[in-house]
Amino acid sequence: MVDIGAGSHRSGTGDLDQAAATFESVRPRLFGIAYRILGSATEAEDLLQDVWLRWQAYDRGVVADPAAFLATVTTRLAINTLQSARMRRETYVGPWLPEPVATGDDPHLGAERGEALGFAVLLLLEKLSPTERAAYVLREAFDYPYRQIAEIIETSEVAVRQLVSRARKHIASERRAPVTRAEQRRLLTAFVTAARSGDLAVLEDLLATDAISYSDGGGAVRASRIPVIGGFRVAKYVRAFADRFWAGVEVEWADVNGQAAALLRRDGELFTVLTVNASDEGIDQVLWLMNPDKIAALSAVS
Repeated sequence: MVDIGAGSHRSGTGDLDQAAATFESVRPRLFGIAYRILGSATEAEDLLQDVWLRWQAYDRGVVADPAAFLATVTTRLAINTLQSARMRRETYVGPWLPEPVATGDDPHLGAERGEALGFAVLLLLEKLSPTERAAYVLREAFDYPYRQIAEIIETSEVAVRQLVSRARKHIASERRAPVTRAEQRRLLTAFVTAARSGDLAVLEDLLATDAISYSDGGGAVRASRIPVIGGFRVAKYVRAFADRFWAGVEVEWADVNGQAAALLRRDGELFTVLTVNASDEGIDQVLWLMNPDKIAALSAVS
């Protein structure tokens, strides 16, 4: 049993420099776990500060496997954080989208694989319970053994297998087979070109018949507060604001959440991160990330 309480087991002999080195060595993985469970880089960073404080105060001499201990603390705190975060998201103004993270330099965010990082899967994970989401992330993104996941989330191995199986089935039932990264980039580039010119025919051709457009402004900027549903309606919606939205816009390309994204700047200031999710039927989702707090970290990306 791992006691993750802070402050009650301070080591009198622990070397804080060594503690810091140990923490930093596994930090990428811890961030990868926290981000995938929470869908928010800001919340993940705040959580890791709490993990560090607990690690600093803990009797580290009794910890046989620091990496496993820190992953356990991170996961349990993330589950608790997600439970309260979901209450806040219920009152969020407009659609809530995951906070984007740049992945050009660190494609997997500390994971052995890029699972549960793309926007399509992160959006589906929002529909899972916090425990289901944590079990899925640990198994699919980090390949933790079922036995270890059971210890981390404090349940039986049989229960963990059921949690992961349910999560897999949910995602498989609601997600179409994604296109390749190269094709996603091609479709995004074509969408940006057509959106800038307001070319209705090309937009319709690019979009799946049941495509959905989500705009996340968080109430801080002007953005559609309800999703636009249906390929034709999305195409008309995009054309309707083409002249005013794209005036003076410079487009840069970046790798965000393991997929191509367009960084839209006006007068040098980033105001939108635009990406698409697509299948063989065309673009299924258009994601306009516009909340200034969510995209601020990408301002320096080039």
